Amino acid sequence: MIAAEQKARVTYDNILRLSDDPDVNDVIRFLREREIVHFQRFGEAVQLLREKLNQKNVYYMNPAMDM
Repeated sequence: MIAAEQKARVTYDNILRLSDDPDVNDVIRFLREREIVHFQRFGEAVQLLREKLNQKNVYYMNPAMDM
């Protein structure tokens, strides 16, 4: 998912290089900024997940809970 955000951002950068229409550029800049925020939030979510999985007592991996 993170790679898709990166690819979209590069695509928007390429469009901005080609476009000289201010209205189109405003929309593309908005979409590009949105992709940057999504990339940051996905990164934060992955980090939180890693921290959670690194805790000692993760229930789905706890042998005492297996039946």
